[in-house]
Amino acid sequence: MREETDLERLAHQIKQHISLTELWNQACQDFSYKQAYSNMGGSITYAELDAAATKLAAFFQNHTALNPGDRIAIQLPNLLQYPVAVLAALRAGLVIVNTNPLYTAAETIHQFNQAEVKGVIVLANTAKMLEEVIPQTSVKTVVVTQLADMHPAPRRWIINYTAKFIRKIVPRYKIPGAVSWHKALSKGGHSVFSAVEQHPEDPALIQYTVGTTGTPKGATLSHRNLIANVLQLKSRLPDTLRVGEEVAIAPLPLYHIYSFIMHCVVMPILGAHMVLITNPRDTSGFIKELGRWDFTVFSGINTLFVSLCQRESFALLDMTRLKLTMSGGMALTRSVSEEWERLTGCPILQGYGLTEASPVVALGTPHNQPFGTVGKPLPLTEVKIAGEQGEELCSGETGELIVRGPQIMAGYWNDDSAIPDSEGWLATGDIARIAEDGNLYIVDRKKDIINISGFPVYPNELENVISSHPDVIECAVIGLPDETCGEVIKLFVVTSNRRLTVKQVREYCRERLTSYKVPRLVEFRTYLPKSNVGKVLRRALLEDELNRMQKLRKRI
Repeated sequence: MREETDLERLAHQIKQHISLTELWNQACQDFSYKQAYSNMGGSITYAELDAAATKLAAFFQNHTALNPGDRIAIQLPNLLQYPVAVLAALRAGLVIVNTNPLYTAAETIHQFNQAEVKGVIVLANTAKMLEEVIPQTSVKTVVVTQLADMHPAPRRWIINYTAKFIRKIVPRYKIPGAVSWHKALSKGGHSVFSAVEQHPEDPALIQYTVGTTGTPKGATLSHRNLIANVLQLKSRLPDTLRVGEEVAIAPLPLYHIYSFIMHCVVMPILGAHMVLITNPRDTSGFIKELGRWDFTVFSGINTLFVSLCQRESFALLDMTRLKLTMSGGMALTRSVSEEWERLTGCPILQGYGLTEASPVVALGTPHNQPFGTVGKPLPLTEVKIAGEQGEELCSGETGELIVRGPQIMAGYWNDDSAIPDSEGWLATGDIARIAEDGNLYIVDRKKDIINISGFPVYPNELENVISSHPDVIECAVIGLPDETCGEVIKLFVVTSNRRLTVKQVREYCRERLTSYKVPRLVEFRTYLPKSNVGKVLRRALLEDELNRMQKLRKRI
């Protein structure tokens, strides 16, 4: 009888699981008395998370108009309430819409209406904004929570009182029918929870992204998509990880798909203890929090690694237990990779993904990973490189990355575009190449490529070279329209040396780059615009420059 292959075994495991709820229920049972999440000095066990989620799910079922399949927005920063809300929503059969709590009213209204959101869980600090939002949406259920609502008394009272009356960071709000977190749990605790029948192809999550389209759309990720990606990732993680023993630092917001999959699904099924960082931009406070834990897993992005490595206090931390550092979301620069490994003794494992892929497509291995590669595609994931006319290119050639696999979404919410195509292939919008050894190299975003007199220039390449300058903290490269060359390169630099000059920067580039890749324009800045997860926003820089150019033309 033929022996089952690893791929066949993985495909079988994926089909065995019905829903994310099932994975979570098993984790709560297996690790009930282990610490699950910690935040702001408080912690909850898997048993406590299980109990609170059951109460909240019962509240949804018995005291609201929410029904299985309805959408509920979780509009929270990284707090203990987040995983409770996720598990409660899953158990009630609701579809989660992860929502940035820093969104404006206009952005929130657009997302809520596009996703047909009927319920929302929001932090009191940002609830004022919902006063304008609710009347213009289909939202009928609002649960408002305060910062420390999952902490025990009296700590809960102290933190919440301080936030409201001492720091005054909780504006007054008036939302008719809104229910407090504790009232929702209390009502749910006196009600009966009934398990909901779920199916693998049911939507579990609507995750908004500008992704491959350039406009915000909700990637509809099913239970099967997310289960597949979790098990694919689990099969690629280092053997050194031990079930029930790991401590994972979660500095990126859980409403971002990268952090969500890692800290609301992958790490929980491994019985890990997740430390949620509410405000990683407070670097001093973040490092102080890191000093409290013998952490073994760290997930971040390039800009976050930069901010930590700059601090002397970070280098003083004991990081001897750190086994796994993962990077995603944006290109990792060589200088940052080398500095992180020097300070921590742990190399950064690069990966690649996109929201439409739940999100991970490829992940490197801990040892002998060539710099620049994001590793090989995950098991059961197919990739190919397409040329200008859609033709398939050979190994080593550069073109658009096309992917297919069980983690790829069925489509965007309320959108009839043929993405992915009829055969399940998704055009990523990323330029890449596949090496002979199967390793995948992401060159850049297709839309960010700069055309200099017909020659393509990839911003990632330039940023990687320039960031290796000892005085450069971070940088960004964009292309600006030019009548002679088509486009010219402009470089933005954040430096630690006020005496660094444009001439010195350009000389550094000339020594390391071919002539047409040397930035013609250089501007020093104190900071670069970033997304909610810390990704440098080239598009914002480009828009600012184009607006400036337009104003200058009008004056002339």
